[in-house]
Amino acid sequence: MAPQKTALTGQPSDADLRLLRIYRKVVECGGFSAAEVELNISRAAISMAMNDLETRLGLRLCQRGRSGFSLTDEGAEVYEATLQLLAAVEGFRTRVNGLHAWLKGELNIGITDNLVTMPEMHITNALSALKERGPDVRINIRMIPPSEIELAVLDGRLHTGVIPALKTLPGLAYLSLYEESSRLYCASGHPLFDAERVTEEDLAECDAVVPAYAQTPEIKACHEPLKAAATATDREGIAFLILSGRYIGYLPTHYAERWVRDGRMRALNPEQWHYLTHYSAITRKGAPPNLVLESYLEALGRLVKA
Repeated sequence: MAPQKTALTGQPSDADLRLLRIYRKVVECGGFSAAEVELNISRAAISMAMNDLETRLGLRLCQRGRSGFSLTDEGAEVYEATLQLLAAVEGFRTRVNGLHAWLKGELNIGITDNLVTMPEMHITNALSALKERGPDVRINIRMIPPSEIELAVLDGRLHTGVIPALKTLPGLAYLSLYEESSRLYCASGHPLFDAERVTEEDLAECDAVVPAYAQTPEIKACHEPLKAAATATDREGIAFLILSGRYIGYLPTHYAERWVRDGRMRALNPEQWHYLTHYSAITRKGAPPNLVLESYLEALGRLVKA
C-alpha cells in the first residue's frame, strides 16, 4: 500500500502566501521561463519555491522538463483554490483600507471579448476615474467567457464583470450599461460582396460562421436562416472566417467598422439583418464592503446616467 500523503497542517503563513503568489504567476505565464521576467527572480529561485510549495502541500503540482510545463490534476485544483484565497486576502486588505477612507487595493474585473471598440466608453472612463481617485489601486482585467465571469464573481475571484445580458442569476446584481448593434457581414472576394440586393435564398446558399456561445432566443432566430458551416467561440474567430472571403456572419458594428472603412467588409441588407445585444456590469449580492469596487461602480453609474 502506498504511503498516505501528509495533508496541509496549520494556518497559511506569509511565506505560504508568497509561494502561492509565485505559483499563480507561473501558471498564468505557462512556465518558469516566462514567469522569470514577470516575477523578476531567477528560474532557480522559482524552481526552489515550487519545490517548497509542493513539500508544504504534500502534492505534485506540475510537470516540468524538456517536454514542457503542464499542471497535474491536483495542481489545477490548487491553482483555483489559490485564486480564491488570494482574492479573499486582497478583499480583507481592501475592506480594512476602506476604514481609512482611502483607495488602496485591487479591482479584479472580467470582461467579454472585443468591447474595447464600443463608442460608449463607460468601462474605460470608469477605470480612468477610479485610477484618478486612487493612484495606488491595482487593476487586474481578465478577458474570459461570460459564464466564467459569472462563476468568478459569485465565488469571489472577481469583484465585478461585464457580460451580455442573456439571463439573470439570483446571486448577482446587474447594472445595465449599453446596447451593442450587430449586422450580417461578408468580406471582399465573397460572391455577395458586390451584390446590390441579397435575398434569404442567397443567404441559404452561402457558408456561414455562427457563434458557439450562448445567445438569446431573438439572436438565435437571426442565425436560423444561415447555412451554418463553421463555428467560433468568440467574435475574433468569427471575424477571421469572414475575412477569409468564404463565409458570412454577424459581427458588432463597432468591431467591424475598421474593415468596413477599409473596404474589406460590407454589411448585407443592414436594415433587415441586424440585432441588439444588451450588456450589464455584474457584482455579487451580499459581498463584503469594498471601497475600491464601490468607487468604480459609482463612476460607472454616473456614466450610464449621463
